[in-house]
Amino acid sequence: MRYTILIIIMSVVFFSCKKDKYSSEPQITYKSLDGNFYNSTLPVGTNKYPSINFDITDAEGDIDADSAKIYIKNITYNISDSLNFPDLSKVSSKNFKALVAVSIEKVTKKPNRPVGPLYTDTLFYEIYVRDFAKNKSNVIKTADPVYFQYR
Repeated sequence: MRYTILIIIMSVVFFSCKKDKYSSEPQITYKSLDGNFYNSTLPVGTNKYPSINFDITDAEGDIDADSAKIYIKNITYNISDSLNFPDLSKVSSKNFKALVAVSIEKVTKKPNRPVGPLYTDTLFYEIYVRDFAKNKSNVIKTADPVYFQYR
C-alpha cells in the first residue's frame, strides 16, 4: 500500500512538472540547410539559393500571411529583411506546428570588390518570427555555413 501511494505521488509530480510544448510566443528550432553553396558567377536560372529549414510552434496558431513575419539576417554582412508567411489560414489552429523553409536570396548580396579572382565567403544567418499578436519568437542561428562564391 505504501508503495502504491508513493508511485501515485511520484507520477503526479512527474506529469505536472512536464513543460508545455506550446507557448504564446512562437518557438522556432533550427533543423537544416537545403544546399550550402551558391555560385553567383553561373548563368541566371542554373543556380538555386540555399534555404534554411526550421520548426515553428505556437499555442494560438495566429500565424497568418497578412501580419506574421519571418525576420532573417545575414550575420556576415549585417543585411536584414523580413518575409511574409504563406497563407496558412486553412491549416493554422491551436497548438500550431509546422516546418518552414526560407530562401536566403533577399539577404545575400555580393560585396563590392574589384573584378578578379573567384572569392568565397562563409555566411551565417539569424532568424526569428513575430506572430499576429506581435509576440516575438526566440532567435536561432544557422549551425551550418553557406559558402557564397563570386567574382
